[in-house]
Amino acid sequence: MTSTSPSSTHSDPSANSFQVDLRGLVDLLSHHLYSSPRVYVRELLQNAVDAVTARQALDPEAEVRIRLSASAGRVTIEDSGIGLTAAEAHSLLATIGRSSKRGGDHGLETTRREFLGQFGIGLLACFVVARQIRVITRSARDPQAAPVEWLATDDGSYTVRELPDEARREPGTTVILQARPGAEEWTVPAKVEQLARDYGSLLPYDITFTEGDGQGDEGGEGGEPRGITDRPAVWDRPFPTPAARRVALAGHCAQLFGFTPLDSIDLDLPVAGVRGVAYVLPEPTSPAHRAGHRVHLKGMLLTDHADNLLPDWAFFVRAVIDTDTLRPTASRENLYDDETLSAVREALGVRVRAWLAELAASEPERLAAFLSVHHLGVKSLARHDAELLGLMLPWLPFETSEGSMSLQEFTAAHSEIHFTRTVEEFRQIAPIAAAHGLGVINAGYTYDADLLALLPTVRPDLKVAELDAGAVTERLDPVPTSAELALAPFLSTARTRLEAQGCDVVLRAFQPVSVPALYLDDRQARQERDRTAALDSADSLWSGILGALRGSAPRARLVLNHNNPLIRRISALPDEALTGTAVESLYGQALLMSQRPLRPADSTLLNRAFLGLLEWATHSTDSPEGQK
Repeated sequence: MTSTSPSSTHSDPSANSFQVDLRGLVDLLSHHLYSSPRVYVRELLQNAVDAVTARQALDPEAEVRIRLSASAGRVTIEDSGIGLTAAEAHSLLATIGRSSKRGGDHGLETTRREFLGQFGIGLLACFVVARQIRVITRSARDPQAAPVEWLATDDGSYTVRELPDEARREPGTTVILQARPGAEEWTVPAKVEQLARDYGSLLPYDITFTEGDGQGDEGGEGGEPRGITDRPAVWDRPFPTPAARRVALAGHCAQLFGFTPLDSIDLDLPVAGVRGVAYVLPEPTSPAHRAGHRVHLKGMLLTDHADNLLPDWAFFVRAVIDTDTLRPTASRENLYDDETLSAVREALGVRVRAWLAELAASEPERLAAFLSVHHLGVKSLARHDAELLGLMLPWLPFETSEGSMSLQEFTAAHSEIHFTRTVEEFRQIAPIAAAHGLGVINAGYTYDADLLALLPTVRPDLKVAELDAGAVTERLDPVPTSAELALAPFLSTARTRLEAQGCDVVLRAFQPVSVPALYLDDRQARQERDRTAALDSADSLWSGILGALRGSAPRARLVLNHNNPLIRRISALPDEALTGTAVESLYGQALLMSQRPLRPADSTLLNRAFLGLLEWATHSTDSPEGQK
């Protein structure tokens, strides 16, 4: 579509106006700018609200009226707004991207911040569902101007003509959309009403919806009007008691998001022009999940999937807000991530953190209920906030060698804390640690290792260290010297058989008796094992370098339980070869119990020990003549 008059000037006769391909523009809007054709209802509402806002600035006593109606294949919206003259109607599509409500057009510079959108581009957006758009309008700024009809079709053509006075006697605008083939579903009355409520429930003016035509100038008859707006927002309404307010907010959350919240958090930032509420999810969610928040801009729904409104750590809430300061993207379907949004996001995070602090100080039962579901979120926040870590310390749950308990409860019994970095390592050592008074925390879960590393900054009296094989071995009961000397040949055989695995063998007495052997290693032992493996496969140059890096790090340990009857029977075997096979079997079983990845050498050993035991078992059942 081309503009109706060229923009050439006398000083530059080569200058020409831009041409607009309406079909190409509609394709751009529907397939690339807007996520769904549903936005056409928002554009109709925005234009009507902006027109009324402009009229109110011109004449505060003027009537406010916005009526939406729909019938099969047709949608109509009528407002008592500022209206347009014929010249302004001509300029609608010739000024795409420049709002027709700006001060230069209507002399309303002081009210520009009150407008929602841009009339030209907004009206064009309706072509995503319409084959024809008819606008009947009369200007409130020029009482002598005749009513005007602007009629456009999706082939890129439009006409503008003046109408007789009786076509529209009062200032305002009526927009009538005729659905294009394939888009009729978007003009079904129930769909239009639902979209209008979704987008416009918080708009500042009363809006009604009528099923049917509802426009006298077209001779149609409408049904009973129904209100679309629902003001004030539930978080701004007065309630007789705090409990009544919580109930109302819970009902709002259930209607909006489909769940009953654990609690609600007021998000009130008057300086930033933000009001709303955050609802705490009743079920745990992944910290990697970015929740979609619902954002209204000056009462109009902007998006219900704003994932950049709150800090990433606040993944345990879903928020709904209304703002007049945050900037929308070009499609007006999300928030533009600029410095203003960054400041608002930080301020909203402070509100969520203050809510947690308030619960910790005055409502421990509600806090405990929250932490039972969302302790991961609090731990994530506490990693970056030592003050909050100190505040939440009595409540943060951890898995320990004495069961699940808060960090405060655990540190009351242990001034020296050991932790494992993997869940598997913890599960192997926990029963033995508990039996021997060794305090161990499972730091294999998300954030726990980071929090334990920060713990001494909050509690300087505590010592925190990663669990190592030496610390565990020292806590286990030593075997009497005489007993260990008597078993020296057995221990020598065991150490020789496991030398190739980089594993030492020690004898201790520990509980529970049912555990015959315990495999222990730590980070240093694993690093030394990896260095040795690299040394074996390296060329001469790298062998020299890696050999020079050999340290004195302790090796992994197989701790044999002298209290276990099986260990005593194995240590008394007269056959050295059978003793070695049994030791390899104990090593393999302990390694499997630790759930560590098996190296090729470990797999070979397990296979050899299994076959060796099978061969011994089958030979032991033979007759004396068949035994070797």
